[in-house]
Amino acid sequence: MQFLLAFVVVGPLIGAVAALLPAPPGLKGRSPDQAVLRHGVTVTGVILLATLVLAAGFDHDHPSKMQATTDISWIPALDVRIHLGIDGISLPLLVLTALLTFLCALYSYFKLPEGPSSKAFVALVLLLESGTLATFAVLDLILFFLAFETVLIPMYFLIARWGGAGRQAAAWKFILYTLLGSVVMLLGLLLIGLKSGTFDMVALATDNGRGLTSSVQVTAVLAIGIGLAVKTPMWPLHSWLPDAHTAAPTVGSVLLAGVLLKMGTYGFVRILLPVAPDGMHTFAPYLAAFAVAGIVYGSLACLALARPGAKGDLKRLIAYSSVGHMGFVLLGIASMTPTGVNGALFANIAHGLITGLLFFLVGAVKDRYGTADLDTLAGATGAALYGRAPRLGGLLAFAAVASLGLPGLAGFWGEMLALFGAFDPAEGLSRPAFLTFMSIAALGTLLTAAYLLIVVRRVCMGAHRDEPQPIADVQSYEFAAWTPLAALTVLAGLWPAVLLGLTDPAVQKLLAGGKS
Repeated sequence: MQFLLAFVVVGPLIGAVAALLPAPPGLKGRSPDQAVLRHGVTVTGVILLATLVLAAGFDHDHPSKMQATTDISWIPALDVRIHLGIDGISLPLLVLTALLTFLCALYSYFKLPEGPSSKAFVALVLLLESGTLATFAVLDLILFFLAFETVLIPMYFLIARWGGAGRQAAAWKFILYTLLGSVVMLLGLLLIGLKSGTFDMVALATDNGRGLTSSVQVTAVLAIGIGLAVKTPMWPLHSWLPDAHTAAPTVGSVLLAGVLLKMGTYGFVRILLPVAPDGMHTFAPYLAAFAVAGIVYGSLACLALARPGAKGDLKRLIAYSSVGHMGFVLLGIASMTPTGVNGALFANIAHGLITGLLFFLVGAVKDRYGTADLDTLAGATGAALYGRAPRLGGLLAFAAVASLGLPGLAGFWGEMLALFGAFDPAEGLSRPAFLTFMSIAALGTLLTAAYLLIVVRRVCMGAHRDEPQPIADVQSYEFAAWTPLAALTVLAGLWPAVLLGLTDPAVQKLLAGGKS
């Protein structure tokens, strides 16, 4: 298990280096491009398989216990260690990352975005996977920061070199926002490490802030929270996200929404809640206020983009919807209760599955029509996907109703538990304030349903004067890439205990100061 976890983290990095080397003569296939794309599918497939074996070997009776741990001294002078491990909180995120990266590699094998070099593309995707998996597996604050930063460079180049219109400006905005947030976050991480005498996240969580004064905790939560909030993204630090999503290639948008946004909220749960509980307690009402502002703002922005004549871009609309959905995650975390935090972790996974599927589908619509502009798609002739490409239209409608939180699908449970967490927040937090936040967030669910149903009506049911011209329906490679996401969305909706059974004991232990 130790070796397996280390392999899952390091394997994509080795694969990224190998992707840049010349292909062996027997593996070139029809062209070197095809060979390197096949290499990407193979490496991500092996990593996914290793992650599933890791999940199968995980002790599900004790999900609160750190498992498959590696602990090796790396920089003795600073007491920085190569410390890896997984529990019920990180395991689902590890599997989600491995799955989405494999599906993106499979999709790219058949539909490579236009750009300079397929070798560089595959290497960057694998480097992105390695950095993300490491973020969820490391248990040292300095290693967490390094893994957190590793992801920025490949995503910058994926947007800047393989993106669409406005890609340079979007890539610069993405890197500047996230780097500035990271600088502040590093100061907070160093403050915790130097004041407590260790960077070990397990030891810090067990200590539960007892070795840190209240003022140190408040300062650390403010500094680290800003860095994590930018990546989440929390309103009003979200403005890099719509541009990045609109410009990014389809697989870039899938990985950005499905995986990268989870790193910020994971940091709140793994670091701030257990390590600086007093500081989190101070800032929880403000975090909840920003969260519900994001929920309403994201929904209103989507409604504005969805109305006729607004020239709204469908990718941009889904990007704004992510601001709202991640608001529910932050509201659950701000409640500081097991119910709310479990809801936040569930909503994280659900958002990765559903929004990943939505970006795949919108990318497919854009490929077929040459645009993602809603007014063009729903023009006089209408996109009328139900008539022209019924499977594509049906999948888009399915993903939309999953995203609005229809009971029985994955999007429902996380939002509901986050609202329950806000209904009865942790001891010492103002219940009237959190009841107000809960009411505003509940209004956000209605706005979410409104804009997603408008999108479905305009794109799938558009009126047409003549017989609808058929367009290519779901291709076999698209079916292979999208089916796992749709199936898991249904499975998580009907059987939430699979996920909650993993996260709940680990969350209970985390909030109890390391005691099971």
